[in-house]
Amino acid sequence: MKTGVEQGVYALILLNMLEKRELLQGDSLSECIGASPTYFQKLLRKLVGAGIISSTPGVKGGFKLNKVAEDITVYDVYLAVEGRQSLYSSSGIFNEMFRLENAKEPCLLDNLMTEAEQSWQRILQSETIFSLHEKVKEGRYAVKCEQLYTWVENNKVI
Repeated sequence: MKTGVEQGVYALILLNMLEKRELLQGDSLSECIGASPTYFQKLLRKLVGAGIISSTPGVKGGFKLNKVAEDITVYDVYLAVEGRQSLYSSSGIFNEMFRLENAKEPCLLDNLMTEAEQSWQRILQSETIFSLHEKVKEGRYAVKCEQLYTWVENNKVI
């Protein structure tokens, strides 16, 4: 998994700090999270394409959540950034090693990897942008979160 999922989740937490009609520009978001502006613009386009965020073009344009944070799971972000491909793909070693003539014979690891991936998906589906944002607002990150709210306030576009 590339850094896009991580960057996407944290960008969405920042966008969740906005009021309804407010926007954040892509350059401001990429600067805040330390992402390459060029790569980050591509990431934002993927999130727009998935319907997770919306964009407003122009000098006063920017990005905002297109859904409520409670309805955006970490798995949604993963799918938007990485796509639906499986994490595991057999390369045929099992068939080669055992000299199996039926190339469609399932790899010894197929079921295990499928089960692991389904567990991983369930965990990512159980966390939302809202739940992560709540975790950041509480506990040891509360002071830093207030600083981020100030940053958002200073960088928002109305």
